Amino acid sequence: MTFSLQVDGARWRAHQDAVAAAVPGLVPVVKGNGYGFGPVLAAAQAARLGVPAIAVGLAQEVASVRGSYDADVLVLQPHLPGVDAVPEAADSVLRTVASAAALEELPAAAGHRVVVELMSSMRRFGLDEAELAALAPGLARRAGLEGFALHLPIDPPPGGRVAEVVRAVERLRSHGLKPTALWVSHLSDAERAAAAHAVGDGVRLLSRIGTRLWLGSGADQARATVLAVHEVRRGERYGYRQRRAARSGQLVVVSGGTSHGVALSAPTAGGAAQRVKAAGTGGLEAVGRSLSPFRVGGARRWFAEPPHMQVSMVWLPPVEPAPQVGSELDVDVRMTTVSFDRVVVS
Repeated sequence: MTFSLQVDGARWRAHQDAVAAAVPGLVPVVKGNGYGFGPVLAAAQAARLGVPAIAVGLAQEVASVRGSYDADVLVLQPHLPGVDAVPEAADSVLRTVASAAALEELPAAAGHRVVVELMSSMRRFGLDEAELAALAPGLARRAGLEGFALHLPIDPPPGGRVAEVVRAVERLRSHGLKPTALWVSHLSDAERAAAAHAVGDGVRLLSRIGTRLWLGSGADQARATVLAVHEVRRGERYGYRQRRAARSGQLVVVSGGTSHGVALSAPTAGGAAQRVKAAGTGGLEAVGRSLSPFRVGGARRWFAEPPHMQVSMVWLPPVEPAPQVGSELDVDVRMTTVSFDRVVVS
């Protein structure tokens, strides 16, 4: 039984090539589950693109890409003194730092290459104005400083991201620093061009991109194998909880469960329409009805019960033709939370 991802390789690679051509200074992000493709495959694609650096989320993820990619790797999560072990310096690993303590713990004399995170409107990590002012003299003299980083919001006010990049460069210059590289996230092509023009040729913008690069091509489709089909009459019991069937129908048992990330979802931003929809969905779940991501006959079908660890059971009306055992169903998945048994690139 297999829960798989089928990828049209030529289409996927053409999409990556188009993004690389449109984004000077592209830094592919290969973190977590590799956006559903796995870090090994994603890193190999980054190597194919010939980019000089990629980014991973955690220090522990560097090892997962090394078999596929041997150039510079930026660790996005800032080093946290007192919690993270002090790493050995590696020629091709760049560490993000966001505090004076981290800079002290990763000295240039030991061979550490660092990228300094600046506080942005995200309010997540980074040096604030006072910290930057205090550290600027040392940063100006530091060897192994590979630039500064700015993590920008996805939904800023109009013009907000470009203005934030410009302000960051101005802040650095006002403290006597000469930023030659600024690692940024979430800039559109138009914003990147506008920001690059505003800050001048002396600053290279390095765009860390994950979702746009790996997803959005339409070249991938998750698929689940049909493992069994059973007719169930009204009133008969089924499943772990031995519910009685409210009506006659067919149980379709498919590969893919909670261990694969099936039915996991992220919290929404929460507009009024979304809250109404969520309330309606919650009401359906309260009476045992939840729409599954599995498609039979082109339509998503209801879960017969909550998904199991590696398989799921979905409900099909008795009048509809059941899929054949061994056939595959399309599955709607969230690629950043999914885990596949197999990824097949044609």
